[in-house]
Amino acid sequence: MKTAVPCYYHLDVEVSPERVGQVSRILAAHLRYWDLENLVDPVCRGAELLLRAIDAHATDKHTSIEMWWNGQHLITAFGDDDPDLRPDQDLRSCLADIAAMSDGWGCCASDTGSKIIWFSQRARAGQRVPLVPLAPAPTLRTGLKVPREEPVAVLAAPAPAGDDALEGRR
Repeated sequence: MKTAVPCYYHLDVEVSPERVGQVSRILAAHLRYWDLENLVDPVCRGAELLLRAIDAHATDKHTSIEMWWNGQHLITAFGDDDPDLRPDQDLRSCLADIAAMSDGWGCCASDTGSKIIWFSQRARAGQRVPLVPLAPAPTLRTGLKVPREEPVAVLAAPAPAGDDALEGRR
């Protein structure tokens, strides 16, 4: 069975209309490299929605994009430093679309005053893979008897008495 390795990717980008498609292709290439072909469409759609909203409403067009894969969930986060961009007003329709197509999403402020908008996609039941390789199964040709398989009489046989026991050890 194939095992999943936790992955991380970071990209800083200056948002413009022509960069939206380029960033989408970059994210798709990393997802394919990580063997997450099935997550390319939802992640790229969410990224395009956010990048277009940032391009349309933000005065500071610089944004950072991060992706984390832990074997079951992919989290994609967008961070910007624009204090004028308000998620509750400017990005309301964009966030509604992201909420509809992702398994989880959120928006929070960082210590530096920037905003972080994130969304997650989880691998479906048939697509999960363990993070740690499984230990190989033992391949003994003959099974060993455990004490419970021995008759009680054999286990409860009386031990040799005093001096006979010591002579047997010599």
